[in-house]
Amino acid sequence: MSAGAAGDGIPFWKAKPLDGLSPEEWDALCDGCGKCCLVKMEDEDTGAVLSTDVACRLLDCDSCHCRDYPNRKAIVPDCVVLTPDNLGALDWMPATCAYRLVAEGRDLPWWHPLVSGDPASVRRAGVGAHGRVVSEETVDEDRLFDRVASWPD
Repeated sequence: MSAGAAGDGIPFWKAKPLDGLSPEEWDALCDGCGKCCLVKMEDEDTGAVLSTDVACRLLDCDSCHCRDYPNRKAIVPDCVVLTPDNLGALDWMPATCAYRLVAEGRDLPWWHPLVSGDPASVRRAGVGAHGRVVSEETVDEDRLFDRVASWPD
């Protein structure tokens, strides 16, 4: 049986509702792309949420892992901690986000580590922020609109 499968062979993300996942299962759904940790802005004219290539100061820009995941909310007060309760309101989450896909009843993509069995498949598929972002500590806040970026879905 694979690590991602329930006792009957059905993957846990298909066998359980999001609010029924254990903390370990919840965390395992994260593919590690890092796109949810990018600085976002709202276009005042359209209301559209724009992503940049600027990462939260806690994101390791090469590995796309949080440098202090357990304490992230205390260190970065506006960090959004995903939960089954707030997920539906976070329409800015990437279209490839496993939490979003599962909530919408869709399958995980081939490159998701729970499907591929390899955390490096996210990087190989080119869907993550790995090596494509800079830390917000290096960017003048007044220049953020110059850093708006498109991310592959």
